[in-house]
Parts: sequence; C-alpha cells; structure tokens
Amino acid sequence: MHYTNYNMRNFYILAIGISSLTSCGQPTTTAGTTPATPAQDTVAVFVLHTDTLKKNVDLPGELQPYLQTDLFAKVQGYVSQMKVDIGDRVHKGQTLAILEAPEVNTQVSQSQAALAAAQSKYTASKDKYQRLYLASQSESPGIVAPVDLVNSHDLMAADSAAYEALRQQAKAYKEVSGYLYIAAPFDGVIIARKADPGALVSASSMLLTIQDNNVLRLRIAVPETYVAAATGKKDLSFAVDAYPQQRFTGTLTRKSETIDPATRTELWEYDVDNRPHLLKAGAFVYARLNLERGAPSMILPPTAIATTLERKFVIRVQDGKAQWIDVRQGMTTDKGVEVFGELHPGDTLLVKATDERKPGTTAYWRMPH
Repeated sequence: MHYTNYNMRNFYILAIGISSLTSCGQPTTTAGTTPATPAQDTVAVFVLHTDTLKKNVDLPGELQPYLQTDLFAKVQGYVSQMKVDIGDRVHKGQTLAILEAPEVNTQVSQSQAALAAAQSKYTASKDKYQRLYLASQSESPGIVAPVDLVNSHDLMAADSAAYEALRQQAKAYKEVSGYLYIAAPFDGVIIARKADPGALVSASSMLLTIQDNNVLRLRIAVPETYVAAATGKKDLSFAVDAYPQQRFTGTLTRKSETIDPATRTELWEYDVDNRPHLLKAGAFVYARLNLERGAPSMILPPTAIATTLERKFVIRVQDGKAQWIDVRQGMTTDKGVEVFGELHPGDTLLVKATDERKPGTTAYWRMPH
C-alpha cells in the first residue's frame, strides 16, 4: 500500500513538469497584436550604360574570276588549228583558234571581183559625165544636148550607188572572214577547250573558255543585321582550305545596294590581287568581317532580355516598381546583346528578366557591388 502511494506521487510530479515545459514552448499572443509583415524578395539590378559595339563575324564566301567568257564560232566551218589548251596563259588579241570555211573565202573573192567591176563602171560613167559637162560649158551652142547631160549624170549616180553597195557587201564578207580567227578578248588563262582540229562547228558551238584570274572577285552575302555596321576599313582577311595556315586580303569595291528577299542578305564584293596565282576561282572562303556601330549602343547581358510568344522585353525599375519595356534585338557580341527600344543610359534594369515578374510589383532592388 505504501509502495503504491509512492509511485503515484512520483507520476503526478512528472506530469506537472511535462505540462510546464509544454506551456513554456508555445508562443503567447496578446489581444490586439499584429502579425509580422513578410520580408520582400531581393532582386539583382544594374545600371544601363552605352558602349561602342565592335564585332568580328566569320562569313562564308566564294572566289570568282574578275572576267570570264566563252568563245563561240561565229560561222559554220571546220576547226583548222587549235593553238591553245587548258592552262595556257594568253594575251589580248592573241589568235587562239582558226576555222576553215571555203564558202566564206569564195564569197570574199566574188565580192572583191564584183567590187572591182563596179568601180570600173562607175569610173567610166563619171568620166563621161565630166567630159559632157565641160563641153556643155563651151561658148558654142548646141554641142551637148541637155538631155544627154542629164542622162549621163543619172547613169553616173546609179553606177556610184551600185559601187557603194558592193563596197559595203565586200566589207561585210571581209568581216565574216575575220570570224574564222578566234582571238583572246583579254589577258587570261584558258580553262576549257571544247573542240579539236578537224571538228565541224556551227555558229553556236563553244570552242574555248578564257578567264582573267589575275584579280579575283570575293563575293560575300552579308546578313541584313550587319549591313549598316561596316567599319571604315575596306580590307577583309580570309582563309581558304588550300592554305589553312595563311590569310589573304581583299579590298571592298562594290555592293549590290539591295537586300535579297530570299536570303535577307546584301552582296558585297571584294577585289583580291592574285598575281602570284595561289588562289583559284571557285574556291570556298572563310572571311572575317569587322563590324562597328557608328553610334553608341545599348548592350545587355542575355539574361536581362525576356522572350515570350507575344513580345521581347526587359524589366526596368522606375519609382520602385517593375516596368516592362519592349525591345528589338540587334547583334550579339562577347559583351552581350545589342538592343533597341525606349531605354536610356542610367536606367535601372533587372539582371534576370522573366514574365513572372509582373509590371507594378515591388522588391528589394539590389545593386551588385
């Protein structure tokens, strides 16, 4: 009995102690006390500054000959001589091939003979008219009948016209005979030969292709984004697969002055001095274009630009509240992304823009140290 009372007394003491500890761990509230206000989130921001945009962009290109033309036969005939072959360097006016067309030579001979006969006839009628005219001027009346003088003059005029017609015809036949000789239109190299001696060619048969590769045209399609950012430097460096360790230089000489709607690019053409003949027309080129804006640009970190299906924007802090500002993206550089919009130097922007940060919201805007 005493043992049982002792245990019960200890149990009550332990229960009172636990109850006291439990009541001490619970917060006590007093009537009229306001709960604590939640702390604002911390958002990193930065101050917008302008900078000069400079960029080197690698673009593909292609080398083209400065001049290139196909040489065709102008008359039908047989190839008599082919004086050049592929790879031969030729000079302007040099005879490259000779054709043989007997009918052309016959026409020239016939025209020359007819011309000589017409010239003789014209000379005789002219002499007759002059003698009659002088006789008509004599003081003795009636020596030359007026009708004879008129007829003599008309005959001379007809013979003169016939002679002139034959002279022009003979000139044309002589020019046609010159078509039998194929000459180089400019200095260059033969890159194609399509006929051999003895071959019958028509007036539309291609015989040779000549190319001027002392100067090459480097053609580059420049994206529309870059066309207004060309530097004052007209020189362009480039490389080709044939000489991977060597760089070459071209000078900007002409632009197409139009944007190709299919590719949204403008064609730029550079002249490349190729007198050593290391470079080949048709080669693929890796060109490095230097770009620089003429005016300061606003360059932002990529994270500062948010993109949704409807818009592209940055978030500006104004009067302590977030504000969405629509922007257009320009060039991308090592420093960041160029943007255009209603922004000004000194604006405070969020380092990381997101559409979850709604306009008008507030936060603790923290500037990085």
